[in-house]
Amino acid sequence: MKTDILIAQETKLLPITKIAEILNISEEDYETYGKYKAKLELSLLKKLEKKENGKLILVTAITPTPAGEGKSTVTVGLTQALNRMGKSSIAALREPSLGPVFGMKGGATGGGYSQVLPMEDINLHFTGDFHAIGVAHNLVSACLDNHIKQGNKLNIDITKITWKRVVDMNDRALRKIVIGLGGSENGIPREDSFQITVASEIMATLCLSNSLMDLKEKIGNIVFGYDIFGGALKISSLNIQGAVTALLKEAIKPNLVQTIENTPVIIHGGPFANIAHGCNSILATKMALKLSDYTITEAGFAADLGAEKFLDIKCRKGNLNPNCVVIVATVRALKHHGGGKNLKDEDLNALTKGIENLDKHIENMNKFGLPVVVAINKFLTDTEKEIELIKEHCKKQNVDIALCEVWEKGGEGGEELAKLILEVLKKKEDNYKPLYELELPIKDKIIKIAKEIYGAKAVSFTIKATKMIEKLENIGYKELPICMSKTQKSLSDSPSLLGRPKDFTVKIDEIKLAAGAGFIIAMAGGIIDIPGLPKVPAAESIDIDENGVISGLF
Repeated sequence: MKTDILIAQETKLLPITKIAEILNISEEDYETYGKYKAKLELSLLKKLEKKENGKLILVTAITPTPAGEGKSTVTVGLTQALNRMGKSSIAALREPSLGPVFGMKGGATGGGYSQVLPMEDINLHFTGDFHAIGVAHNLVSACLDNHIKQGNKLNIDITKITWKRVVDMNDRALRKIVIGLGGSENGIPREDSFQITVASEIMATLCLSNSLMDLKEKIGNIVFGYDIFGGALKISSLNIQGAVTALLKEAIKPNLVQTIENTPVIIHGGPFANIAHGCNSILATKMALKLSDYTITEAGFAADLGAEKFLDIKCRKGNLNPNCVVIVATVRALKHHGGGKNLKDEDLNALTKGIENLDKHIENMNKFGLPVVVAINKFLTDTEKEIELIKEHCKKQNVDIALCEVWEKGGEGGEELAKLILEVLKKKEDNYKPLYELELPIKDKIIKIAKEIYGAKAVSFTIKATKMIEKLENIGYKELPICMSKTQKSLSDSPSLLGRPKDFTVKIDEIKLAAGAGFIIAMAGGIIDIPGLPKVPAAESIDIDENGVISGLF
């Protein structure tokens, strides 16, 4: 069986100028990055502002497992299927982070015959967006410590600095460090730490901005720490918001690429889904909506994390109105949630138990007033009895369901799903509404998410978290949406609780403010914002030959 990278390298790509032609984008509205990549000018949105938006379809999934779900693969395959059927469709995706590429997870460009290309470039540096975001973030770090060294006129409390440094790599040795050692010329010694670039508030802010000037204003509003009197200090206090934004003038432009079947893809931004909101940029989604009749986008991890944040944070910030939600499930993953051991063997008992996880995600998406479609992402080991069991279960629940074989067959394998979605869009109304009102107290919003989306019995708050909530409400941040930070491995905040856990309590350990991005982070379960490498990292399998051909990427 061919590897993903071999399939990708055997594909004949169209010049990116041809992809732009397909979308009726003129040469003045994009800049090529080599033969197969381009940056879209923000002025394109202004030219298209009177054009009616297409339909917005969100692809999400059940709770992730080591068995895999294939959310990106389904997203790519679905847009290929729609284009095969004569419909104008664009996939809008996140960019991969180098940390997971060289770690354990690998890249994020789909798989098999449903990939975004050139996959090597997209997974390795791409157009330099993440580099720009990392440098912009670390400019703030450098200016902050320089300000302290040069007299500290802002009275920065060095024990209350919340701004970390970033690097786009899984490097656990940087989680806790001490800087400023070696004498006064090297600055003031203090504890510091790194986070991976995709966890940066600059990343989240860029992805939630509606224009370059909106980005500059939001960057100025980012709180980097507190003064000795307890007051919040913003990047605008350092007077560097213009310089930071200047570093991002190209990174804010969405990237145009293509799939294996030469269908258009806009790929841009990549905030973590269990620390930030886990969606591609608002600008990329808005461009796709103007350029096509159907925009297929995805949100990170499962519906309880990425989809909830897409619907409660991104759609609010971008004034977006989604029309349908696709929940991706696999037989293998559902068996894992049901306690199955050998996932390649038929196990109807484990599958029946594991379907409870799918049921909860369906219930959750219905709470947002949107039609829901389930996509069974088929693997070679799935049996007819297992697939039929899921289909019958969904029919009893009055939930639309389709089989998806896009990894093996590309767009052809997604036509059943595409036809079903088109039917659903015709016959079912979408009445999108967020889960909660922004005017609610911060604690009430957190409790609503934990109880209604996760299924928690109760929510507890540490003294530290409660004090921070009180502080944020007192200084004017009460009406921000909530970005929950918890494990992706369970509906609960404990990674060991599979399926549909009940009678659990979500513990909120800490509250953080992302004033630039415009949300409050509620930390549950101690999520690490700079992962480490596994015992055998994926980097050991990646190689390059004398002709520059890369192998081992996945």
